[in-house]
Amino acid sequence: MPLDTRMAAFLADRPAASALPPLAEIRKASDLELASLQGPPEAVTDITTLVTTTADGYPLRVRIYRPATLDEPSAPAPAIVFAHGGGWFQCSLALYDNPCRALANATRCVVLSVDYRLAPEHPFPQPLEDVYHALVWAAGHADTLGIDPHRLAVGGDSAGGNLAAAAALLARDRGGPAIAHQLLLYPALDHAMNTDSYTRHASGYYLTRDIMQFCWSVYLESAADGASPYASPLQTPDLAGLPAASILVCEYDPLRDEGIDYARRLREAGVEARAEQLDGMIHACIHMSGLTPAARRLFERAGSLVVQALA
Repeated sequence: MPLDTRMAAFLADRPAASALPPLAEIRKASDLELASLQGPPEAVTDITTLVTTTADGYPLRVRIYRPATLDEPSAPAPAIVFAHGGGWFQCSLALYDNPCRALANATRCVVLSVDYRLAPEHPFPQPLEDVYHALVWAAGHADTLGIDPHRLAVGGDSAGGNLAAAAALLARDRGGPAIAHQLLLYPALDHAMNTDSYTRHASGYYLTRDIMQFCWSVYLESAADGASPYASPLQTPDLAGLPAASILVCEYDPLRDEGIDYARRLREAGVEARAEQLDGMIHACIHMSGLTPAARRLFERAGSLVVQALA
């Protein structure tokens, strides 16, 4: 279908692409722009920030969102360990406060938002190891956190979707926590960047091929790292034994085909997987409910799919 009209107007008003500014400027400008598009935050029951210490002594923050409504208020709640997007080098717990509130309410899950360390100061695999640590920590402290370890999902958007998918792989390969589901929102899954959607939507739709290439260059210390299945889950030779997945992709997004291809590969490996396209949407629409009501479709579909999966 056509590009959402409000998103089209937003894209038309943005300045033409130019040379990328310094990293600090990109981080600041991106946070300001995305925050301005989010709209009013939803009310949730409770927000708590806890700290867990990683194996190398880092105090990793996890912000916990309890939804306004739970299906069984007195029982341990289903939960999603969530990794935010941002090309592995930007965004924060603060920027994702609004989306995590909405996601908790839509999925009726406790959402544990992970403040993983960012590249290039902490390149691959450090962000992934932080997310995996948070997953293991959540499973091991389920009673204290009031969550159900048998209904523990991983999720994330964009680069966070990459980290969520890779964390599921690590859990399988390391004999880690049992994961009930994967919620991957327009995930980046392959360093190769060679799908048709990278050609069709290379520029003009918010995320560009050049920006994505920059993100990968910041995340990986060498191009050879891109062949690792923990960097590029789509290149994993064997996807058998992974948890079921719900994958949402945006129609006008260079990453569109990667999500669809990953769902297909999962199904071929005997894993239940569903990919749905968010018609008329562009990358990062998790932040755009204040720009266009149509962006709410992401939360509606994510909520429906997760509630069904974790019922």
